Amino acid sequence: MMRLTLGRFDTIGSRAARVFDSTLHQCSRHAPRALRGLRHTECACYLGSAAPRFKGRGTQWVVRLLGWAVCMQAACVAAADLLKTWDGRHSIERIDVTVVYFVPRDRDPLPDWKDRVQYFCRRIERFHRREFGEQSVLATRIRPEPFRSAKATGELRAGNQDLIFFQTLREVDAALSFGTGERAGFPILLVLSDINWRDLEDFYRLRRVDGKLQFEGNYNGGRHFPGAESGGARSTYLADRGVGWGLVSADGWRVPYSGTDCVVYHEGVGHPIGLPHPEPANGSVMSLAQYRGWINESWIDDEQKKKLGWQPPQSVSNLKSRDLFSVFTAVPDPAVPKPGGAVFLRLTWPEGARIKSCRAAWQTELAGPWHERDAEPGPPPQRVVLARFDRPTPVSYRVRAELDDGQDVELWGYFQVRSSPDQWPLPRDTADDNPNTPPRWGEAVDLLALIDVERDAVSGEWQRTDNRLESNKQYGARIELPFQPPDEYLLTVIAEPLDEPNGLILGQRLGGRRFLVLLNFAQGENLPASALENIDGRNVNNNATTLRAALFQEGRPSAVAVAVRKESVTVSCVDREIIHWTGDPSRLSLSDYWKTPHDQALFLGAYDCRFRFHRVELVPITGTGETIPRKSP
Repeated sequence: MMRLTLGRFDTIGSRAARVFDSTLHQCSRHAPRALRGLRHTECACYLGSAAPRFKGRGTQWVVRLLGWAVCMQAACVAAADLLKTWDGRHSIERIDVTVVYFVPRDRDPLPDWKDRVQYFCRRIERFHRREFGEQSVLATRIRPEPFRSAKATGELRAGNQDLIFFQTLREVDAALSFGTGERAGFPILLVLSDINWRDLEDFYRLRRVDGKLQFEGNYNGGRHFPGAESGGARSTYLADRGVGWGLVSADGWRVPYSGTDCVVYHEGVGHPIGLPHPEPANGSVMSLAQYRGWINESWIDDEQKKKLGWQPPQSVSNLKSRDLFSVFTAVPDPAVPKPGGAVFLRLTWPEGARIKSCRAAWQTELAGPWHERDAEPGPPPQRVVLARFDRPTPVSYRVRAELDDGQDVELWGYFQVRSSPDQWPLPRDTADDNPNTPPRWGEAVDLLALIDVERDAVSGEWQRTDNRLESNKQYGARIELPFQPPDEYLLTVIAEPLDEPNGLILGQRLGGRRFLVLLNFAQGENLPASALENIDGRNVNNNATTLRAALFQEGRPSAVAVAVRKESVTVSCVDREIIHWTGDPSRLSLSDYWKTPHDQALFLGAYDCRFRFHRVELVPITGTGETIPRKSP
């Protein structure tokens, strides 16, 4: 720090200089960013230029100087650590949230868990920035891998909601040594759990009571919001440790009902810094926001923010009306679609906005693939076509948009296609629970469970591990699936490359003809190729379905869906449709290199890459299919 020199002053003036110097030193240590722009050199220059005017007027000079110094010191101390927890004990000028995906030892992680967690992190960060500006900065950090609990689901549920909260948070807290060591900000541990307090099918929103399925969830005006009794979200502010804990159960985040982002902020930030529920209740994020809409439609009450130390802006602007994050919504239209009808999304935009890109996507299974649709650039559409659904089903959707001015937004939602507004859809394996359910596709067949590795392996080394199937790394490894598919079917595969990704082989059958779905086939410097093989005798590198793109990441499970209809084949991977072919099945063929002993069977394969198969499931569309009886060699 530059030492201030005031020239020839009397003894009292020298003491004043020391007081002023001390004041500046305290300001440099305690003042927040807004006051640190006042440089010591600037203060020294100002007083140096003024000093000649005070020669011979020592007492008057001292009074003025001391008065200025005291005011400056008071301003700096008052401004230091403006925002604190509700009880005033801990600074929240910066909040660091460690986000953990928690999975009991008897469950598998969601294939796209990281995409879902990242979405909620972005939402709460943007909301906090809008509400507090630079006075409080919220930063999230996602644990890169799921946290595998030492306990099974049943052990964690052996008690009430409070017990599962404390069991879960204590286990994660201890494993991470949370809140120890040097801190950059106020630490919060936010756990997003893969389970609820009680068993709940959260994608269908059903719970079995006395042997019967019952709908459980917040359902209002045809829209779905979080809030199932089986959930069990909890949070607490641990003042003595200076940390916050938050638990969001599966019902509050795994399925993107409107308002799930409110739950994540409410339990993951609000209560952990001590914010209470406001009285009377309102639509703020610490009150009833989760039952009304998305977090961008909510707020934190000014009075609550002021209690934390927030300073309102001196002037109120209308920037919020031009902020894409604050304005954007995407509501299903109709709210409760019927099978066969088109489903639209009604969109709201800032005034005068022009879109650079807008993409909608949807899925009809929690672990299933995402299907995408693009909107045309230009004036923002008031609504976009999402899809048509041929049967009652839950649907998750998301919209990603970017404007010409650089603003972007992502919003997820959920609805149910119902035969009538009061008739909820049922999972395929529970259709008999409701005799009024319209005809459905056949029950899903777990093809992994049918495999006998020693009997069904054709080429390569295959092994079963924890209900998963793994191949070795070699050219053309193959294993038969001992099942003859019906004429039309949907095959869903969740596969994880364990090496640098190369070819994933899914042997198919249509109209008595065998062929491949070959994905991410890498050769040389070119981008990997994906296609149906063969079409008109042409292989993956050169036919009408060839796509050049890297589809997989090493160590990351990806969902692939293959829909085989009488005259078409559609393939979706990860989050988009990548192949759609229509034509006469006689144009399809299988090269001798890929053949397996039984022409009726489907098969799996891997090319120059180890693959771990987490799920291989077939749903009949027409017909039933049948297991192929075999004798072990």
